[in-house]
Amino acid sequence: MLNLTTRLRSRQNTSSMGAGMVNTLARLTLLLIAVTPAWAETVADQRGYQIAERTDRSDRGFHSSIADLTMVLRDASGNESTRALTIQTLEVSDPLLGDKSLILFNTPADVRGTALLSHSRILEPDDQWLYLPALRREKRISSANKSGPFVGSEFAFEDFTAQALEKYEYQYLRSEPCGEFVCDVVERRPKYAESGYTRQISWTDQNRSQMVKVEFYDRRDTLLKTLEMEDYRQYEGKFWRAHRLTMVNHLTGRSTDLVYSDYRFDTEFSDRDFEKSVLRRIR
Repeated sequence: MLNLTTRLRSRQNTSSMGAGMVNTLARLTLLLIAVTPAWAETVADQRGYQIAERTDRSDRGFHSSIADLTMVLRDASGNESTRALTIQTLEVSDPLLGDKSLILFNTPADVRGTALLSHSRILEPDDQWLYLPALRREKRISSANKSGPFVGSEFAFEDFTAQALEKYEYQYLRSEPCGEFVCDVVERRPKYAESGYTRQISWTDQNRSQMVKVEFYDRRDTLLKTLEMEDYRQYEGKFWRAHRLTMVNHLTGRSTDLVYSDYRFDTEFSDRDFEKSVLRRIR
């Protein structure tokens, strides 16, 4: 009897220990189920940031540049009009500030002398001034208007400010073939206020770390525009530049091409060439 009672108690103790272990495993499983999505999201965020950081790093050190630019405006029926521009850029080394740029219209005559000066910032609103020669004065572009179209094109004013790394939050989505390359697909959400976009989805080729396509989603999270970047060429053995950018507006059917040519790097530009007072000296 004593031995039988002991065995029964032993079975009861073993059964209790087994039930306790099962309960512990069940709690751990529930904890893992709760934690895994958040952990996976963090990993995706880090990978997305690293992909964007590689692209940003590949473009550092050019100091300044100037290029000729042809803008082709195309309506929904395919009718085209063309404008000739010059764009000059000054790299800013301060990580809390973005680059500076000046876009100048050369032709046709009705827009000759129109200029857009941009001082990109990270979380603060960019500084942008549009100079209109007919009025002989510059107009500051308010934060609320930066999502508006730039001089009748399908590009918004905010599309022309530098795409600084820290302006966005990132999340890696997937990798997939894109033409002759494999691309990393990353979603980025603007951290700065007043953006006209809730999010953008970019395709970055793994070979050159350069973006080849970006989808822009408006404030209703509807696909508004798609930008494709083609004809990449490398300068000075390190700087990649796309020579054709095509922005298609899915709501209106209109599109705008930007065709770059005659890139020159490390020019003698300084901060003085990007001061607001320069706009009034443009002829």
